[in-house]
Amino acid sequence: MLRRARLGLRQVLSLMARRPALLCGAIVLGVLLVLAVKFTCSRAKNVVAAARPPLRFFSPESPVVDLYLGQLDQVERLRSVSEVSFVFFYAPWCAHSMAARQEVQLVAKKLAKQVQFVAINCWWSQGKCRRLNHFYKYPTIHLFYQRFGPIEYKGPFVAAYVESFILRVITPLTYLPSRDTLRTFLSCHEPRVVGFFEFNSSPQPPGYVPFLASALRALKRGKEITLSVWFVTPCGIFSPSFASTDFRGVIRFGVVTNRHVADAIALKEDKSVYLHRRFNSSLIFPRELNFTSHAVCSWVFENQESVLKWLQPPGTKSRLLEQELSKGAALLLFLPHDPLDSEPGGLLEQVADVALRYHTCDTHNKRSASSVPCCRTVLAPDSAVRCEVCPTSPARCSLRSTPPSAHKLCCLHLHCRSFLLSYSPLSQHSACCGKVHPQLHDSSKTKEASHVQKSIPLTSTSSSDALKGLRCQTNKTLRFYVLDMELNWPLAVRLGAPGNGNSSPWRRGEAGGAQGDGSFAAIVNLKDEVHYVLQRNPAATLTESLEAFIMNFSAPYSLLRRHLVGEHPRERRATNQDQPERQPEPLIAELTTSSFLPFVMDVEKDVLLFYYTQWCGFCSVLNHVLIQLARLLQRDSSAVVARVNVARNDLPWEFMVDRVPSILFFPRYRKQLSVKFPADLPITLPNLLRFIHKHSGSPSGADEPPTDASSRGGGAVLRAELEALQREVRTLRHARELLSRQLALLWRDNRQLRLDARGLEAQNGELRRERRELEEQRREKDRQLAEALRRLRELADASANLLNQNALLKMVLKALKESAEAGGVKEKEEKPAEAGKENCRREANWPPDGCYGRREHRDVKR
Repeated sequence: MLRRARLGLRQVLSLMARRPALLCGAIVLGVLLVLAVKFTCSRAKNVVAAARPPLRFFSPESPVVDLYLGQLDQVERLRSVSEVSFVFFYAPWCAHSMAARQEVQLVAKKLAKQVQFVAINCWWSQGKCRRLNHFYKYPTIHLFYQRFGPIEYKGPFVAAYVESFILRVITPLTYLPSRDTLRTFLSCHEPRVVGFFEFNSSPQPPGYVPFLASALRALKRGKEITLSVWFVTPCGIFSPSFASTDFRGVIRFGVVTNRHVADAIALKEDKSVYLHRRFNSSLIFPRELNFTSHAVCSWVFENQESVLKWLQPPGTKSRLLEQELSKGAALLLFLPHDPLDSEPGGLLEQVADVALRYHTCDTHNKRSASSVPCCRTVLAPDSAVRCEVCPTSPARCSLRSTPPSAHKLCCLHLHCRSFLLSYSPLSQHSACCGKVHPQLHDSSKTKEASHVQKSIPLTSTSSSDALKGLRCQTNKTLRFYVLDMELNWPLAVRLGAPGNGNSSPWRRGEAGGAQGDGSFAAIVNLKDEVHYVLQRNPAATLTESLEAFIMNFSAPYSLLRRHLVGEHPRERRATNQDQPERQPEPLIAELTTSSFLPFVMDVEKDVLLFYYTQWCGFCSVLNHVLIQLARLLQRDSSAVVARVNVARNDLPWEFMVDRVPSILFFPRYRKQLSVKFPADLPITLPNLLRFIHKHSGSPSGADEPPTDASSRGGGAVLRAELEALQREVRTLRHARELLSRQLALLWRDNRQLRLDARGLEAQNGELRRERRELEEQRREKDRQLAEALRRLRELADASANLLNQNALLKMVLKALKESAEAGGVKEKEEKPAEAGKENCRREANWPPDGCYGRREHRDVKR
């Protein structure tokens, strides 16, 4: 390969040596190519127009300092002159930044005297902010407390939440001057930290500044407790860290300066930190650890206890709820919440009290199962079965002996049956029944009782006592999550809250929204794929409803009804309201969660149910088969075809299928004998008709399987339909033959038309060619005529020139004649003079001057 390259190079050099002009031409072409590329690239730089200079993002009247040119140095200068600074990094094209702008302006108007509000355009390419900072999302909010920061705000961009967070940064510590204030401060369900510092010797005692920094670090770290969830928005790659379980920063720090107040929590020494806990004993910061802000903050977060966790889903695609709900059953409480309230509201306090009692496990005073007043022995009417009736609580029945006799009864939990006494959840009980074996020999056989008398008084226990420590007495452990109803109302509607998904009824001021007080609660069990909705009694408080809701869920045999989420039934609008006739029913009935059971369980109809989803391609292929089947069964009012979208409509477990598409048939009078269409058969119209004909029901076979004799009458209609179908098939075949013949004729005509069109196109091409030739001839004649005209003009000009030259020649000839005549006369006169001069020359003695003098004399005389 290298040898070939060398040979080729030598041939090129030899060729250039033989032809120097070729070498020069190659050099010139190379230089021109280089210049062309250079000029082209230099012009390409000017193709991209320069970015327009940015405009102000905030109005000039706003208290927010808008650095729309990205002047990061100005931010540092403004921070140095203020104690608390609020920096808003935005991109002018970002929709989230535009939405947050109004909220920031509202907060700035309230806190402009306490906080320095600065907004900086971090998208301007020529600004310093863009060069030094690389944000993954916009907007981004940073707060600075003196030299500490930045503290990034990752909560919702709502004015109330932003203002609450700024106030937390302004006052990170709460001053506790008295024991009552300290008691009120520690009574909240949120984690509380108290520091004791004596300000007698100096204005800033040792350890106070690290404690203040630990409070600010807790705010910063509380915002950093995020989930590894990322999604893309128009404003960048966004990590919904504000969706963390502690986006409000619930850990509060207080400071005590009075030793008498510090004695109430057993703080004896100065520079002590106390962590208040409810379930376990409270802790004091160990002296052996370094008293730094990082150490105190880490110690608090490692030992804190929380019963309520705040959730704030981002509203877009994320895995926040999945990661939280996958930990176990969760109680989601949607409450109206105002973040600017210094103390929790009444509803939040009730929820916190229920959560505290649920999580409080008193291991020292744990009651034994045998001492709990659980069951009451009841004698069944046939005196052969004894039952124990117990409230649905975590307490368990124990072995009891009946006082009147020596009959022993065991509470058989595996065979317990629950029943409902009233509408109150607290009135639900379970009956545990077992056979009695008497001591005396009795030949009669005993039978189990099918019911328990409801008139027997039942022993009741306090719901508060039953709820206390329930977390440690059952395997159905609940996690408590609180969500702001105003921000998460669409999620509540999807879980089963009444109303639409636009805004919460509490926001609209409606009294009958989710509940009377605007709250909504649901238990979601992701593992079992179920969730339950709290149906509150208007006369009961939120605490009572939650206690009954939790106890019924924690019962071994829960009576809570699974909530089914489905689409709303479509309302058909009448085309003419004056017509009394009913609108015709659709060929295929579209079922929803609410209309499923009434339609399918209609004993007077044979229902063929088709399961499908909107994303199933095979389901859409079978639509024409179902339409044909529905048209055939339209004459028979006892057979209908329906379908249900199982992706958008929850159904009871007994009616669910393991795959789509699937077909179930519910025969009339025998709904319990529903049949599934065989999976190995293709879903075609003949197979569906045979399937319906085989399993269709009749009044005579309502209580027994169908026989040949009973199925003959029910299949007469189907046989008639089959005959009609065969006739229609023959008619369609005949029509197909006629259509085939017509298509053949049309094909021949079309072919002839194509041939004629090709001939016409050929003739048209020939005519066009002749036209072009004629036009060329015309243009040639015009050119020849123009050439002849030009020649004629040249001849005319030449003739005119010849005439002029002829006249001039005549004048010249005339002048020549005159000059010739004059010359002849002169010659005649000069000849004697020449002869005399010649004579004079011959004479030697004659002076020449005499001759010349005589000539001159003649000239003068002439």
